[in-house]
Amino acid sequence: MNTVITIDKAGRLVIPKSLREELHLEAGDALELESAGEEITLRPVRSKSPLVKKQGVWVFEGGRSPISAETTNDVLEQIREERDLQSLGKSV
Repeated sequence: MNTVITIDKAGRLVIPKSLREELHLEAGDALELESAGEEITLRPVRSKSPLVKKQGVWVFEGGRSPISAETTNDVLEQIREERDLQSLGKSV
């Protein structure tokens, strides 16, 4: 997609809705900015875990490739450990 966007007075850019939807970008998502000469590249910063929490429920977001049982177990174990530490009042 090629389009022209304008920087506002506060230095903000608006990413067109169609591109946000295509890339599954939402408010609060992080983007990595890379510059080289006159070129700027933005890339979404994606979680390494295929499981993300949405409205209090863990959801698999791994694209079309299947998730292995080992990966599922590793991620669930990590989530349980984080939950246990939080319940003990320790930082994660």
